[in-house]
Amino acid sequence: MDEDELLKIISAGESSTVQFKERLPHADSLAHELIAFSNSRGGKIIFGINDKTGKLNGLSFSEIQQINQQLVNVASQKVYPPVYLATETVTANDNNLIIVTIEEGLSKPYKDSNGTIYVKNGADKRKVTSNDELARLLGSRNLLADETEIFETGIKDLDTWLFSEYFRKEFGMTYEEKGLTLQEALAAKKVMRNNHLTLAGLLFFGRAPQSFRPAFTIKAVMFAGNDIGESNYRSKPEDLTGPIPELFKQAMLYVKSCIKYQQNGQGFNSHGIPEISIIALEEVLQNALIHRDYFKNAPVRLLVFDNRIEIISPGKLPNSLTVEEVKYGNPVIRNNQIALFASKTLPYSGLGSGLRRAFANQPDMELENDVSGEQFIVRFPRKEG
Repeated sequence: MDEDELLKIISAGESSTVQFKERLPHADSLAHELIAFSNSRGGKIIFGINDKTGKLNGLSFSEIQQINQQLVNVASQKVYPPVYLATETVTANDNNLIIVTIEEGLSKPYKDSNGTIYVKNGADKRKVTSNDELARLLGSRNLLADETEIFETGIKDLDTWLFSEYFRKEFGMTYEEKGLTLQEALAAKKVMRNNHLTLAGLLFFGRAPQSFRPAFTIKAVMFAGNDIGESNYRSKPEDLTGPIPELFKQAMLYVKSCIKYQQNGQGFNSHGIPEISIIALEEVLQNALIHRDYFKNAPVRLLVFDNRIEIISPGKLPNSLTVEEVKYGNPVIRNNQIALFASKTLPYSGLGSGLRRAFANQPDMELENDVSGEQFIVRFPRKEG
């Protein structure tokens, strides 16, 4: 923000999205301000301004350091769940001011250590005490994991070629031909938000997604036997990593190398008929990557036993969905952006027909919604021997 823009904001005075602080308040008071902004529409706190007169009273170097450190401590230790802040120091009329930007929270309601909830009320704040208001606050929250910002990331962590190719495939032209800058195209496709990659953007177009989310891999093992507790295994590669399309490709190559192929009238040079439908494996693997619960910090698991193959995705079925319902194509899309990106980069239609197609090609496939373990398991029986 430049000086002219800052002075214009200051001249308009405090509002439901702008607040002035001359100096650092008590930690609990600061926490309540951060909570109120996060539970409302977000906003800015500007330090170094008298909130009664609007007079600038600039900060010293040591005060700037102290405020920044206190902000970090309060946002991470006195707000539940923690919130993320962006700060900058701007000089206006020879006064150094700190601007703190608080985004509207994705995990409402935010509370203090006593469980008290605050929201903005004009330029002030107030406690939430009514059950009806709390219900509305809960109902308004946006908990889409794939649209959350990955705060450690920036445009440097984006593979611009991957994104450019995706954009061209979706729209039939480049973003430049569509009259957009790279930044505008990234914002329009929800790949970046507030100069950070979103989770969906990271997982599809990141240079090294697992550098930031190391658990979002595929763990693949081929056991010698039928028990996950077996100490012996036939194959155990390194965790599969990379963007989601690459994870899918690697996983399919691995599972194809593990299954058996039977000659049934094919020519000598034919690969043979696979013991498990490749179509079914593709549908289940991509579903595990697209529809898993990305709030759970766990990998997808691809486990090959002598008598079965299991593909396990983190998270039970959402919204009380049952196994019988998903068998007949009743889709509930948990990750909208990931599903959209997958529709252009994977053999995924998004129509809810994937499992129906898998069952048509592999009727003995078994589904288990493990509610207590919070995971969804698909099993493909194999004939031993």
